[in-house]
Amino acid sequence: MQNPSEHRRTLLDWLGDLFNGEPSDRTELMEILRDAAARQIMDAEALNIIFGALQVADMQVREIMIPRTLLVYLQDDLSPDELLKTVMDSQHSRFPVVGDDLDDIKGILHAKDLLGLALSDGPDEFDIRDCIRPATVIPESKRLNVLLQEFRATRNHMAVVVDEYGNVSGVVTIEDVLEQIVGEIEDEYDIDDDSFVKRLDDKTYNVKAVTPIEDFNEYFDKDIEDDEFDTIGGVVLKAFGHLPDRGEVVDISGLNFEVLNADSRRLRLLKVSLGS
Repeated sequence: MQNPSEHRRTLLDWLGDLFNGEPSDRTELMEILRDAAARQIMDAEALNIIFGALQVADMQVREIMIPRTLLVYLQDDLSPDELLKTVMDSQHSRFPVVGDDLDDIKGILHAKDLLGLALSDGPDEFDIRDCIRPATVIPESKRLNVLLQEFRATRNHMAVVVDEYGNVSGVVTIEDVLEQIVGEIEDEYDIDDDSFVKRLDDKTYNVKAVTPIEDFNEYFDKDIEDDEFDTIGGVVLKAFGHLPDRGEVVDISGLNFEVLNADSRRLRLLKVSLGS
């Protein structure tokens, strides 16, 4: 029977062999990890999480944020009935609260804090200003790995994103960041058809690679062939002819596709730009 110390030495020897001749760059490191997965030394899902974590260090908030045009927010002068209707219709758990306009951020409201409405003496006694929490404001250029560390340190789950002029660009949540590492995180309120595409501006969109081609064609008014593939990620992968790295681009049917996130086996997130 092998004693524990012999087992530990064997494990250390394996680690030494794996990284023998220290990798000179990230590409070489990823190849070593892919080889480890191919030899079943490492689980494929664990490999994908490592790849996701490595890519997060290169990504900026602007690439994954919920853009301004899609924000569900609350005015600070809403009546209790109007407030509850918006919260219940959206089924979100956190909301930016604004004053005069969307750039006048007052704070963040947690839906659970509205329980006070049920416990108060009456709706007339409720004031949303008593419930909002300070908003964390970050620039579009903040790196996702830095943001994740800040989320963990402050225990915040949402941040308001602003551009170089201080105008609100959108919001980002801790779930948005974690999905770049571990993949899609779905809960009972996720509605797939409404979440495949995020419009960033009139000509730029973030699109999940798992978007069904039929839905993609309908959204962008295209007629991309779907006989061979079920998702837009499959079409893009075929166009590249290889598993692309982050930042690689390809043109398909008058659209420009840039890879924003991919793991060792599949594409995750694409940026789609319309032609001029």
